[in-house]
Formats: sequence, C-alpha cells, structure tokens
Amino acid sequence: MRAQDHEGWWDTGRVNGRLVVLGSCGAWPEPGRACSGFVVEHGGARIVIDLGYGTLPRLLSLLGSSSADGVDAVIVTHAHPDHMVDLHGLLRARWFGRRSAPPIPLHAPEPVLARLTGLEDGGGEVVRRAFDWHRLPAGPRQVGPFRLESTELPHYLPNSGVRLSAPGVTLAYTGDTGPDPGLARLGRGAGLYIVDATDRQQQPGAAALQRGPALNLTARQAGEAAAAAGAGRLLLTHFWPDNDRERSRAAAAAAFGGQILLADEGLEVPL
Repeated sequence: MRAQDHEGWWDTGRVNGRLVVLGSCGAWPEPGRACSGFVVEHGGARIVIDLGYGTLPRLLSLLGSSSADGVDAVIVTHAHPDHMVDLHGLLRARWFGRRSAPPIPLHAPEPVLARLTGLEDGGGEVVRRAFDWHRLPAGPRQVGPFRLESTELPHYLPNSGVRLSAPGVTLAYTGDTGPDPGLARLGRGAGLYIVDATDRQQQPGAAALQRGPALNLTARQAGEAAAAAGAGRLLLTHFWPDNDRERSRAAAAAAFGGQILLADEGLEVPL
C-alpha cells in the first residue's frame, strides 16, 4: 500500500525518495505483520532503520537479494529485540552470503552491538567483518546523502532518536521513548516525523502494570510531540498488538493538525 494511493497527493515530479515500512508493531508482531523497521531510499542510497521481529524477509524481498545486496547503512535505535533481533539475520546473510564484501556501516548504541555479538558463534570477529560499527548517540555525521544527528531519549535501556537531513528532505524517528523536551528538537521542521505511539492504555489492565515514569508514548503524546516540533507529517508506529489503530490516529489528531499516517507493512511514503 502506498500513502499516495489513498491520500491522492503523489506527484512523480516532486519525489525526493521514499520511506518503506517493514514493520509497525511493538513488543511482538501481530499475525501477518512485523515489528519496528523502515527503509529510507534517497539519492541512490538505501538506509535501513531498525530490524525487529519479522522485518528481514520483507527487507530481502524489497532488495531482491537473499544476501542483502543493496543496503548502504543500518541504523538501530536501541537493543530491544522488537527493534534489532533481525539484525542477526542480516549478519548471517552477509557472513554466509557475501563474506568478502566490505562491512556495512552500523550506527547503534553499544548494547545493540553487545546483544548482536552474543547471538552469534564467533562473536565479535564475525560482527566486525559484517558491520562497521559507529556509536550512537554521537555528534553529526554523514550517512550516504544524509546528515545523521542523534539524541538520547528516555526508555528502559539506551535509545537514540535519529534525524536524517539532506537538501529538500528531513525525517526524524524517535525509536521508543517516554515524553521528553528533546522530542521537539529531534523533529523540528521535519517533513516526516516517525513517532512511537504504543498506546498500552488501550489494553485491559495496562494501567496496573505501569511503574515509574512513562517510557513509551501514547498516540496523543505523539501528536503533541509532532505539533511542538512543527513537523509536516506524522507517521505513528510501534502499535501494541491488537490495538485499534484508527483510535490512535484520532487521539493524535486531537493534538496535531497536520497529516497523520499509520505505519503499515509495505506502506510507501514519499519524502
């Protein structure tokens, strides 16, 4: 499904690339879906952001390659498996399928590297030959055609929100986060802001499980973050399994007046 197919504003003369949704669920995937994952295509480069449960087969289908040929860089926001476990599958695709190829740049917090190393026989040596690791968060750096900026956001373990900008294109992604003033800075003026909208409160008994500060966002809070950032479009993602996604859209719309998209496997969003 393409955003332009049902929104009616696709114009091939103005396309600066696209974002493809690999997965949209948080925690674990609903039947037929996958957890967090995206591909950004722009300026001849293809950058993967997060690879949660069930995203790798979708990525390989998009690439048309079982060895993941065509990936220029990978960004992983944090070490929870619903955001990075299929990075291990990508590691194996490169190790067994393209062992002599240069390592793929991997931008991620250190716990991601540690978890990946622990999953693979041969550990660090295999990881180092498959991926060229760069720590997040860190100062601005160039990733393909983009300037990558990153900032730590509050979650159960270190999480880096990321911002990619190039002439005519800016997108930002929170990973998983609780409410934080840094959300407005991360998404400032972004043409597309991809925001955690877990909405655990939709599930019976969820309130009783809450302990301490909120470390995921509701859809209403996602809308507030996008409004504070002055973002052009809001893409809600990381939906708790069996949530009512239209209910989440309505909650976000109460705080954000711009276009609101719902992450859906295979959705293509022009940049």
